[in-house]
Amino acid sequence: MLIFTEQELRQYVQLNSKAVKLVEDAFTKLSKNEVCMPPIMRVDIEDQNGEVDVKTAYIKEKEMFAIKISSGFFNNYQLGLPTGNGMMILISTQTGVPEAILLDNGYLTDVRTAAAGAVAAAYLSKNLIETVGIIGAGSQAKYQLRALNIVRSFNKVLVYARSLERAKKFAEEMTTALGVEVIAVESAEAVVRNSDTVITTTPAKEPLIKAEWLHPGLHITAMGSDAEHKQELEPEVLAKADILVCDTKAQCARLGELHHALTTGVLTEDSRVIELGDLTSFKTIGRVNDEQITVCDLTGTGVQDTAIALFAYQEMVKRNKGLRINNSNILQKN
Repeated sequence: MLIFTEQELRQYVQLNSKAVKLVEDAFTKLSKNEVCMPPIMRVDIEDQNGEVDVKTAYIKEKEMFAIKISSGFFNNYQLGLPTGNGMMILISTQTGVPEAILLDNGYLTDVRTAAAGAVAAAYLSKNLIETVGIIGAGSQAKYQLRALNIVRSFNKVLVYARSLERAKKFAEEMTTALGVEVIAVESAEAVVRNSDTVITTTPAKEPLIKAEWLHPGLHITAMGSDAEHKQELEPEVLAKADILVCDTKAQCARLGELHHALTTGVLTEDSRVIELGDLTSFKTIGRVNDEQITVCDLTGTGVQDTAIALFAYQEMVKRNKGLRINNSNILQKN
């Protein structure tokens, strides 16, 4: 068995166009029924404002698949700790033997989540963007902004967070990192009304974006709602979208923004919802003009985890990285 550390993985697996492409290809395989992906398992630790998800998927003809354990403990920032953590295990599809442990502390999840945001923007956002809006100022907000910068150019960023101090710190850091003007604003409304593309990255339990703020040409990627009790968008936001996209319709109907729209009756089972893989496989088309309002509901999928874990494994092995341990239970005959 090989064990890889976060430090090694950060060095050789990065958020770039290659990572975006491999996540895009993963959604295409999902759309083409080349993936076996069971529902998410989740444990809620409500008294600590925490949760642990287990996600997995087998991509047909791949030699291994990943099981990802991912935690989100949203009070951790008060302790000076990251809110997200986790690890991935790669298991042989021929023998069922665990082949590798990726002790990434949630890093690979950050990369593959941001890459999915970039894929969504590539098919749904306007080609020419002046201003980007970010709601949330945590690590995923930074990754999402970096990922968007891979597929779109923009000149200004507006950021809103519950803590104006955190938003200002985010603005200062990302202005330096991206070389564009990033401004902290005092309301989510200011972000939405003045942006071409908006990305929400929070564990909010009540809607942050109202339908009345939407305007022609706006694209929204909402990636924070990955549990039944989370919600970043008013259900009417989905109803007003000219194009509504989910990473997977079944999963979003259970956990995402789509779940709330269906529960409130704003949308029905017959409402038109496109899966992201239908865009990447060209089964259907995304934005066709600069007046359309588009929304993408991302809940995070096991196929993304297997795709990024396999890529990371290959990058590590070809560089002879990782700690190799003997964990065999096979008896050797003389």
